[in-house]
Amino acid sequence: MPKITILEKTNLQEDCWHSMLISLLRRLAALQVASAHLRAQAYPGFGTVENPPLLFQGLAFSTGFAYLAVIVFFVLSGWLVGGSFLNKLDSDRAFQHYAIDRVSRLWVVLVPTFVVVLLAGAALGMLDSTRMSFATSEPYSVSAFFGNMVGLQTIFVPEFGGNFPLWSLANETWYYVLFPLLVLVFRGRTTMARIAAVLAIVAIVQMLNGAIVLYFSIWLLGAAFSRVKIEAGKGLRWGLLLVLIGSAVYIRMKGRSDITPASYLQYLLFSLVFVLFLSSMQFKRPPNPLLDPLDRIGRFFANFSFTLYVLHVPMIVVMMSFISSLYGIGQLSPHILSHYVIYAGMYMLLVVGAYCFYLPFEANTVRVRQWLKAQFLARLGTVRP
Repeated sequence: MPKITILEKTNLQEDCWHSMLISLLRRLAALQVASAHLRAQAYPGFGTVENPPLLFQGLAFSTGFAYLAVIVFFVLSGWLVGGSFLNKLDSDRAFQHYAIDRVSRLWVVLVPTFVVVLLAGAALGMLDSTRMSFATSEPYSVSAFFGNMVGLQTIFVPEFGGNFPLWSLANETWYYVLFPLLVLVFRGRTTMARIAAVLAIVAIVQMLNGAIVLYFSIWLLGAAFSRVKIEAGKGLRWGLLLVLIGSAVYIRMKGRSDITPASYLQYLLFSLVFVLFLSSMQFKRPPNPLLDPLDRIGRFFANFSFTLYVLHVPMIVVMMSFISSLYGIGQLSPHILSHYVIYAGMYMLLVVGAYCFYLPFEANTVRVRQWLKAQFLARLGTVRP
């Protein structure tokens, strides 16, 4: 029988199997989302293609896991962000450090990305100075810019510049806010602090749409199971992995391809299998000449997965405009082999472009975070890297 242990602290050690898997999955999830959106923008919809060739069928199937990839992001965010916060909960100024960590994580990437979106919109003639006002319905408005900075897209403003993957960052932003408030309800030092946390949660829930609130439970599932270690034999671990893969394929083929209240149950069950599998992999990974390079590759791509996620759609829009002007075509054809080469080239440009964009911005998140803590917390003598 498997042995279940509740850990005192979330295990974030990089030499464990689950840490390697988390890096690989962050990499694969970001790459999957980018490939799915590129296929959707570059090719016609699969259902509109008569007699789709086998190659296009394979491309459509393999790039059809984008929503599952977002669910993976939610679970891993809960595991890493929630688990890390719980680890530091008893340290000095834990909530202040957490707030700076979360703001720097988002804004170091979002601000330069929004500048790129503005430049791309100007270059492609999408900007209209008469529409760049404070109107909450305009994607290039000042309201949309600042609203997306604080997670109000899909709630009060549209995704900035039509960068539609930003919808999930509204979820993430409010999960970052709701989680410490939820912790305060149970760990607040005074009754007034607990009451204030409850009132804040109620006010936020009233503002958010139902899907954001509902999927917070999946984020919490990741945070909760980051403290669960399951010691099991190889048979159970392999069984969980096969069920995880099988459920992903089933959802891809038969399930709902959206993230709404109607699709919640399928994603909840998938997430439960996922966290059970991760919890069963919380043990040391011995050095292996075959797996060590895979681990390094996973961490390399995981480092700029966030940049790739928020930047790939503006890059796709620019590339498709270039393809249109160069070849005179609005979409690639599933029946022309050379168009698959163009797709592959565009995909490579997405990944390389995201990495180049990562170097001056996301790669310096820790430095920005340290600077912010020095500015805001130095007087209290609580500066920590």
